Amino acid sequence: MSNEIEEVREEGNEQSQESSAGVSRRKFVGTAALVGASLATLSAGAQTQQTLLAARSDDSASNPGPKNELLMQENPDSNLPPFTDHGDPGVTWFSFDLTSRRVQDGGWTHQVTEREFPTSRDIAGVNMRLTAGSIRELHWHTSNEWAIVLTGTSRITVMQPDGKMYIDDVGPGDLWYFPAGFPHSIQAMGGQGTEFLLVFDDGKFSENDTFLISETLVHTPPEIIQKNMGWSRDDFNKLPQSQLYIFPSSVPGSLEAEKRALGDRLETKNKYTYKLSEQRSAPDNAGGSVKVIDVDKFPVATGLCAAQVTLKPGAIREMHWHPHSSEWQYYMQGNGRMTISTTGGRARTMNFNANDVGYVPIMATHYIENTGTEDLIFLEILKAAHFYDVSVNEWIARLPDNLAEAHIKLPLSTIRKAPQTRTTIIPK
Repeated sequence: MSNEIEEVREEGNEQSQESSAGVSRRKFVGTAALVGASLATLSAGAQTQQTLLAARSDDSASNPGPKNELLMQENPDSNLPPFTDHGDPGVTWFSFDLTSRRVQDGGWTHQVTEREFPTSRDIAGVNMRLTAGSIRELHWHTSNEWAIVLTGTSRITVMQPDGKMYIDDVGPGDLWYFPAGFPHSIQAMGGQGTEFLLVFDDGKFSENDTFLISETLVHTPPEIIQKNMGWSRDDFNKLPQSQLYIFPSSVPGSLEAEKRALGDRLETKNKYTYKLSEQRSAPDNAGGSVKVIDVDKFPVATGLCAAQVTLKPGAIREMHWHPHSSEWQYYMQGNGRMTISTTGGRARTMNFNANDVGYVPIMATHYIENTGTEDLIFLEILKAAHFYDVSVNEWIARLPDNLAEAHIKLPLSTIRKAPQTRTTIIPK
C-alpha cells in the first residue's frame, strides 16, 4: 500500500513540475510578446501617434450629440488637436465676428478687448466702418492708436499740443498713428466709404469709453461755456445733447484746399500717416513676403509696431518668439493655423480665418502656416517701438556641435540640415 501511495506522489510531482514549466513558458512568451509590442510601439513613434489619433477620431473622439458644424469645420485643430498639444496655455484665438456690432446712422463698430479675449492684456482692437462722408466724432483717449485702412479712403485730422494740425488721406493698406491724448477725427471719403482696424496699446481699452467733444461741451455749465467760448445760452441749447460718436455728413472737399486753409498752423514735420501700400516687402521669395513697420520707418509710432505678412499656400512663418512683447494678430485674408508653445510643456494649436484675432504670450514659441488655397495675409502687432524676434533655426545653427547634439539627440548631420540662417518665410 505504501509503495502505491509513493508512486502516486511521484506521478503528481512530475505533473506539477510539467504544469509549472508550462506556466513559466507561457509567462515568458507573454512577457516577451508585451516587451516586443512595447519596443515596436516605441520605434513606431509618430506613426503610432497617427494610428492613435485615427482610432480616437473613429471612436473615442466621436461626437454623436449636438454640435456647431460650421465652427468645427473652421477649427479642426481645436476639435481634434494634434498629439503635440499639451496642457492649457490660455486662450489664443477670438474673432470679431463673435462680437456685437454697434450700428449707427453712418456706420458701425465692434471690438475685441481684454473683456472678450482675457489673455490679451496688452493690446485691444476695434474694427470700424464709415459710410461715404460719415465721421467718427472728434475725440481723444488714454491709449496710443495704430490703424490700418482695410477698404476705401479715410481723411484723418490730429492736433498736437502745440496747436498745429496734421491732415491727410489714407487708402487701403495705409496706416495712421495717434498718440494718447492727441485730439483727432476720421472721415470717410466717397464711394462705399471706408473700413479700418484700430489697435490700442491697452487690453482694457474700450471704444465706448473715449473722450468726446460733444459730451465735453454739453456737460460744462453754460455760463462757463459763455466765458470760455463766448457762446450765448441760446447757442448752448443748440449743442448736441448726447454723443454723436458716428454720424453722417457730406464728403469733404479737396485735401490741398483744407491744408492751405490751415496756413502756418499746418503740421508738416511730424508725419502721423504712413503709406504702407508703397513700401517694398522684404524678403520676397516663393513662400511670400513681409513688411515691417516700426519706429525706424514710422517715427511717431513709438508705442506700437507691426509686420504685415503674406504667406503662399503651404508656406510657414518660421518658428520664432518675441523677447520684448506679446503678439496680437489680425487675419486679413485666407486660412491658417498656429501652434504656441510656452513654459511647462503647454502647447495649443488653433485655426484662423479672415477677421480672426490671435494672441501669443511674450517669449512663447510659435509659427503660422498657410493651410488654404489662397494667400494668407495677417498682421503681427507688438507693443514696442521696434520689431524683432528670435529665430529657432538661427539659434540652433549658432550652437556649438556638442551642445546641439547633447540637447536635440539627433546626429549632427541631421541637425545641420535645418536652415543655417534666419528664414522668415519658409516655402512649401
